Amino acid sequence: MAGDEPRDGGASEPAGGIESLYPFLYAGATDLDAVLDQVRASTAAKVNEIIALRQAVAARDGGRLARCAEQLAAALAAGARLFAFGNGGSATDAQQLATLFLNPGGDARPLPALALANDTSVVTALCNDIGVEVVFARQIAAFGRRGDIAVGLSTSGNSENLLRAFDEASRRGMMTIGLAGYDGGKMAELDSIDYLFVAPTSSVHRIQEAQTTTYHVLWELTQVALAPTAAATRLSDKREGVCRVPWHSR
Repeated sequence: MAGDEPRDGGASEPAGGIESLYPFLYAGATDLDAVLDQVRASTAAKVNEIIALRQAVAARDGGRLARCAEQLAAALAAGARLFAFGNGGSATDAQQLATLFLNPGGDARPLPALALANDTSVVTALCNDIGVEVVFARQIAAFGRRGDIAVGLSTSGNSENLLRAFDEASRRGMMTIGLAGYDGGKMAELDSIDYLFVAPTSSVHRIQEAQTTTYHVLWELTQVALAPTAAATRLSDKREGVCRVPWHSR
């Protein structure tokens, strides 16, 4: 899946094009066994890369992920809403993040979340009438309130519309969380991001895989932190004879 934009502003494919990623598919050789060996070796190498990257992120940011999840849980328990945003493939990841919080399935607690790239009428109107750089900040200004949560995803960390959205969210007293790759890009320079989690690699594919792991861990830790609150609520409801039906199933 393509990232929001490449680091250098050019094509997101590596030097040499797709052939450099999968040379065995473009070689003139027709030895099937040799091709399959190379496919297996390439797959194993990519698996090892993402495992190593996830381990590096966990070792560096494990404590911060736990603290971030505790703050997320406290905000959501107090009635906060989560707004997720990104461009291109990162917009898809933002949508999946919002869906994970809103409709987790099983016995997990559904939490209010919205992806800001979902409404094509709003997105295209803002892009056409004002400019793509305000497409998320304007929505944060319209919907965000103190105590809400803004989560922005970028592979490069340089997306102008994310930078503006974080600044707007911070001005409104919202909790801000950023996910980026490389060295964090311009997002690493912002004072308006409370928690920034960086996947330190130049591979867009590995960045997005690590970011997916990061927000799934955040979601799971948030659910764990909310569990005592949920248990207390269930006990109170039982005592008072209250029956609560999840709003999304009504």
